[in-house]
Amino acid sequence: MTVKVAIAQINSTVGDLAGNRAKIAEFSRRAAEQGADIVLTPELSLVGYPPEDLLLRQSFYAKSSETLLALASDLAPLHGLHVVVGHPFEQDGLRYNAASVLLNGKIAATYCKHDLPNATVFDEKRYFTSVDEPLVFEVKGVRFGINICEDTWFPHAPARAAEAGAQVLLVPNGSPFHMNKQHLRVDVMHANVTTHGMSLVYANLVGGQDELIFDGNSFVLDQAGEIRAQLQHCVEDLQIIEFQGGQPVDGTIVEELSVEAQVYKALVLGVRDYIGKNGFPGALIGMSGGVDSALTLAIAVDALGADKVRTIMMPSPYTAEISWVDSRDMVKRVGVRYDEIGINDCFEAFNRTLAEEFKGQKLDTTEENIQARIRGTILMALSNKYGSIVLTTGNKSEMAVGYCTLYGDMAGGFAVLKDIAKTLVYRLCTYRNSVSDVIPERILTRAPSAELRPDQTDQDSLPPYDVLDGIMQMYMEENQSGADIIAAGYRQEDVVRITHLIKINEYKRRQSPVGIRVTHRAFGRDWRYPITSKFRE
Repeated sequence: MTVKVAIAQINSTVGDLAGNRAKIAEFSRRAAEQGADIVLTPELSLVGYPPEDLLLRQSFYAKSSETLLALASDLAPLHGLHVVVGHPFEQDGLRYNAASVLLNGKIAATYCKHDLPNATVFDEKRYFTSVDEPLVFEVKGVRFGINICEDTWFPHAPARAAEAGAQVLLVPNGSPFHMNKQHLRVDVMHANVTTHGMSLVYANLVGGQDELIFDGNSFVLDQAGEIRAQLQHCVEDLQIIEFQGGQPVDGTIVEELSVEAQVYKALVLGVRDYIGKNGFPGALIGMSGGVDSALTLAIAVDALGADKVRTIMMPSPYTAEISWVDSRDMVKRVGVRYDEIGINDCFEAFNRTLAEEFKGQKLDTTEENIQARIRGTILMALSNKYGSIVLTTGNKSEMAVGYCTLYGDMAGGFAVLKDIAKTLVYRLCTYRNSVSDVIPERILTRAPSAELRPDQTDQDSLPPYDVLDGIMQMYMEENQSGADIIAAGYRQEDVVRITHLIKINEYKRRQSPVGIRVTHRAFGRDWRYPITSKFRE
């Protein structure tokens, strides 16, 4: 007998219990119309993921329980449909990460998560209690087990489900995106699930939640570990997969995207959801004529539409003519509002005000930073007046070594490129232009410059970006020692300098806006080094 399982790859919003309830009900009705017997939603789909310290509030559990019962009632007319819903659960003073099977208006069964992740961006042991009890239920002669996300990254919980008789393992997930994550997921699921002779249905959340991106990419593996269905990247999706006995019949497998396409779509989703879910009317971007602001603009327009994006060019005495020309060219290509507000008068006023204090002192980064802070003040003033959020344009390479100005170019509400190395910035621009030509070629070929002093380029202060990014990746993302990095072929003086800059600029990064995470180790939750520290390797 055939059993139809629907993967509801939905975009839940943290704390929007009514909206999430309505979305689960909508996807369930659509699945029922296609003959589904089971609907699998993502981890904590009822409340959004991760709720963080909302999980410490009693009222959050009470409202979740109330909403879960209301959802069961909503789904009662879909007689015989089993809907697996993720939700937090409290009992006898203990709290659990749970998934319940809703059937015919009631909660038919509840599974509680066994393996609680407590590394990188996860800290579930702060909130939940582990439970070691398998859950298996039968539909049309096929036995389905449930594990939740991290459970399947270790062998214990899948083995317990197999011992309890599961033929197919249903896995609600809140698995955040980083580059090449999907291959890792499939490999781990094969190692821990299909080796027990079970097929697997992996339903992953999609959407942006602060710095995290949930990319969807839900999939189905047969008992041999072969992919039989694959849902879309960074898009809500619904797919019905037929099972004959415990084996899935082939479904739709979407085409795998390049790394650049994956990252670009993740950034677009992150901007759209951060701005949309937080209710900002639009975005403000300071244009410089450089590659970072160009990429940020392209992402913002793709995420929000040109009508919700405004750009401001703020030329100083050191702004090159080509920066004006290229900025004007790009904004015409994407069709956004563009204004020019010069900062010369403000800069001269600051210089006059400080003339006596700085008498006899040489010009240095102080005067450069004043220009950046004037621009930051202008952008924040426009944000205050009109309500739109400022998208900062600094990249990961700059953030790593402190090549950025506190309360200047770091001023804003959301850092789109915070986890994007400079070399990846160029790759993403090339990818975006392969879709349609929006970034002027000269922006991609000219030497990058902050334009805060005459004839300045980034490489006056930094090694070439391929060197900087290589050292940063090995030291910061891969946690390798300076000796290991030198052994890999980088010059000792570059390694010493870059790792030193990374250490001493932690105080800046702590004050930077939240930004989108696309690597397995981003500044923020993944990187927790003390500001005050005398340790040296």
